[in-house]
Amino acid sequence: MIHNRTESEIALLREAALLVGKTLGEVEKHIRPGVKTIELDRIAEEFIRDNRAVPAFKGYCGFPGSLCISVNEQVVHGIPGNYELRDGDVVSVDCGTILDGYVGDSAFTFMVGEVSEEVKMLLRRTKESLYKGIEAAVVGNRVGDIGYAVQSYVESFGYGVVRELVGHGVGRKMHEDPQVPNYGNRGTGTKLSKNMVIAIEPMITMGKKEVFQERDGWTIVTRDKKSAAHFEHDVVVREGKAEILSSFDFIEQNKLL
Repeated sequence: MIHNRTESEIALLREAALLVGKTLGEVEKHIRPGVKTIELDRIAEEFIRDNRAVPAFKGYCGFPGSLCISVNEQVVHGIPGNYELRDGDVVSVDCGTILDGYVGDSAFTFMVGEVSEEVKMLLRRTKESLYKGIEAAVVGNRVGDIGYAVQSYVESFGYGVVRELVGHGVGRKMHEDPQVPNYGNRGTGTKLSKNMVIAIEPMITMGKKEVFQERDGWTIVTRDKKSAAHFEHDVVVREGKAEILSSFDFIEQNKLL
């Protein structure tokens, strides 16, 4: 079932999404070589609970962490643990909150220390593809227009678009209809209507698009072991121009300090 949210519901979704952005900003302060991913998870959970919310991911279908932390060739759904970040790593941090009964869900891929220029470009272009997708999230377009915008942009650089995982509706539940693939054809799929709230989240690989799931039952990894990037925003479908509910401003702000 697809929901068209009221403005009061959107206000609550915005607060939940902004708390995710603030949490990612808090996590970013601690991303450096030698830090264990479980420590980043602890920092995020404490920050979320201190802001009267609960981590949306913790316990979801049995997931043990408050964050999904995926390093290098791990695309998404990495479980926080004793891995220590190293100089040159890239680390995708996906975070969800439940605040006043509504969900926020956003992700950002960070660089640890000095990262190769090739990987920097992957991150930059994946982030750019997110905004290409958001530009297509307007009333009258279809889900396929979003996927086409992401796919056509990143494939022009020779990157792969993961097929097995997609964006989604977001509201009182973390995963709602419609599904929002990062690939597709213009004019196809579910029609976008006013006040639909969706999470757009390109998952892009440096090499081939094929992935597999590790034995832990969660972590998704590129088959060719090349790096991947993941960025995500919560978005309201509007007339003419989509509204972004989540924010990367709290991350960018740290970089200016």
